[in-house]
Amino acid sequence: MLSNNIYQETKIPTQWERAWQNFRANSIAFFGFWCLILLILVTLAAPLLAPYAPASQVGELLMPPSWDPSGHVEFFFGTDDLGRDILSRLILGSQLTFGYAVLIALASAVIGILIGVLAGMTQGLKSSFLNHVLDTVMSIPSLLLAIIVVAYMGPGEVNILLAIWLALIPRFIRAVYLAVHTEVEKDYIIAARLDGANNFYLLYNSILPNILTVLTNELTRAISIAILDIAALGFLGLGAQAPQPEWGAMLGDSIELIYLAPWTVTLPGLAITFSVLVVNLVGEGLRQAINAGID
Repeated sequence: MLSNNIYQETKIPTQWERAWQNFRANSIAFFGFWCLILLILVTLAAPLLAPYAPASQVGELLMPPSWDPSGHVEFFFGTDDLGRDILSRLILGSQLTFGYAVLIALASAVIGILIGVLAGMTQGLKSSFLNHVLDTVMSIPSLLLAIIVVAYMGPGEVNILLAIWLALIPRFIRAVYLAVHTEVEKDYIIAARLDGANNFYLLYNSILPNILTVLTNELTRAISIAILDIAALGFLGLGAQAPQPEWGAMLGDSIELIYLAPWTVTLPGLAITFSVLVVNLVGEGLRQAINAGID
């Protein structure tokens, strides 16, 4: 085949190109990626997509979903015991559950990575003291820490977001600290130091690319934990208060209707499950793709 390239050699893909090719080859992860994009678009455009206001009562109490013989296509997911459209509440609730979870995870990642990198690049008493403190904090579940903070500050959406953010930061610090500390002690880092490389050069060109899988795992886990913690605190009545359409609060408000109107309970639960599953699928696919790209 004719070619305008005088050098008949194959272009060697970069690490990121190999990782993207491996990620696209993983059909399950790539399907999760498109589902995640759809979920993000729904979250961003929720006010435009919701057919009704979250607190507006449409006059139909406990109407079944549209696929039920007694349902109506105008209310695709049915209505709750106060006559509110469940589809609208689920769409708008994505901002309070999924959207806030992503923001909290990213905010905790920024703080945790900075502190973890600084701690991992240092040695001696400071590093050992931080390691033991983080071991103590990590022994307490994040949901329990969030409940303790909420019990002190009071219930409310802002308070639970602050509580979960504070509970997630030690996870990032601990994971990044161990990854950086392990990487610093490897022979190629020692050889680079002997050649005169400074800490910033080593961090940017050697350490961070090699701990990218750790960062991906922790960010994925943090988003999943944040979604579940926000929903759990809303279910317990410590988070979003009525009439806010948060998925966990919707689940808690309708739990007594599980036999009379099961769709009011199952649909918010499915939304929580779907968001956590999609995030984990994409995170695992990225981890495998990055590992394959490095190899």
